[in-house]
Amino acid sequence: MDILTAAHPLRATLPLDVLAGLTLLAVIPFLLVMTTSFVRIVVVLSLVRSAIGAASLPPNAVLTGLALLLTLVVMAPTMERIRSSALMPYDHGKIGEPQMIARAFVPLREFMQRQVHRRDLAVFSRLAHVREASARSAPLVLVPAFVVGELRSAFAIGFALYLPFVAIDLAVASILMGLGMFMLSPPIVSLPCKLLLFVMVDGWSLVCGGVLATFR
Repeated sequence: MDILTAAHPLRATLPLDVLAGLTLLAVIPFLLVMTTSFVRIVVVLSLVRSAIGAASLPPNAVLTGLALLLTLVVMAPTMERIRSSALMPYDHGKIGEPQMIARAFVPLREFMQRQVHRRDLAVFSRLAHVREASARSAPLVLVPAFVVGELRSAFAIGFALYLPFVAIDLAVASILMGLGMFMLSPPIVSLPCKLLLFVMVDGWSLVCGGVLATFR
């Protein structure tokens, strides 16, 4: 232990490293959801599935995995900055854990600041009793404002994606009523039509590309 401490004077002892690592592993899922593009992507994909009408297809595991992969694509530049400015210096023993955490949050904060809306910052700065001038740097204001903005953007995209499928449902229902087929459920006919339309326009690629293009 003395040799390890002498070689890396800024590093904590081994038990503290293990404790910090376990704590970080417990916090990583929360950070992934609350400070990255995951929220907007997974909500949009779920709304697309709901609009199609296939409640359980694709399965949740597939949607979540796709959302994670797309999140990695969006967050790749930010993660590279975190690796170069925080993780590598910490691994080489140049900085301690507090400095590593502070440096790692800077790229995430800048990413959230590019996406966040001023009105959301104003609301949460008022609720947290923080001056609006410093709200963009306060995690207790920036993170909830970012999440609320992501949810708003996801629902706006979902609304636009819903409209073609609603039009198909209305058209199928009107045709069935005109033919007098009152006993036939419209979703039985509209679901294949929506699936065919979605496949013909390469819907999943369009949705994924469109969602990624909305990030700044």
